[in-house]
Amino acid sequence: MRELESKLRSEGYRYIACVDEVGRGCLAGDVVAAAVIMPEDGFIEGVKDSKKLSPKKREQLYSEILKTAIGVGIGRIDADTIDEINIRQATLMAMKMAVENIVDREGSIITPEYILVDAETIDTDIPQQAIIKGDATVYGIAAASIVGKVYRDRLCEEWGKLYPEYRFEKHKAYGTKEHRELIQEHGASEIHRKSFLKKILGVE
Repeated sequence: MRELESKLRSEGYRYIACVDEVGRGCLAGDVVAAAVIMPEDGFIEGVKDSKKLSPKKREQLYSEILKTAIGVGIGRIDADTIDEINIRQATLMAMKMAVENIVDREGSIITPEYILVDAETIDTDIPQQAIIKGDATVYGIAAASIVGKVYRDRLCEEWGKLYPEYRFEKHKAYGTKEHRELIQEHGASEIHRKSFLKKILGVE
């Protein structure tokens, strides 16, 4: 999983930011992107696509990644903006924001020299490469997928406290049968993506 990053380092790139998003298909809440710059050494065993890990393992790896990473950045775009500009544009905006927000452990901004993105292209002058299924094939993108997933799951826990009737902490705002039924019962909350709910609510 580290071949591409090793090749880029051999070409002289030191700060390689790897970017992934989470929450693109959810019915509520922010779309979140994470950007991670991992060191050449300090390999973390077990890092892979976050969807293939248990919540407990993701939490463990999240802590290890934050301790090991040279820099980490998060980007968030809320539901109202998603409804306004569409989910793909919101995802790209969150990815760009994550790259621009990369900081080291002391809080100093780090500007990457190269970017590897899971299946997308960010609006930036920094050299980049879009990798299809990057979270399954590139170590740094897999690490970013874990950071983004844990970060957003924690947001869902908070949203679950604010809107207990929707049980966001359980389904993480994805379109499960339970979530769709709760939307039909209670209507849309402030953080639901209204443009995603037309069929569920019977609105044209």
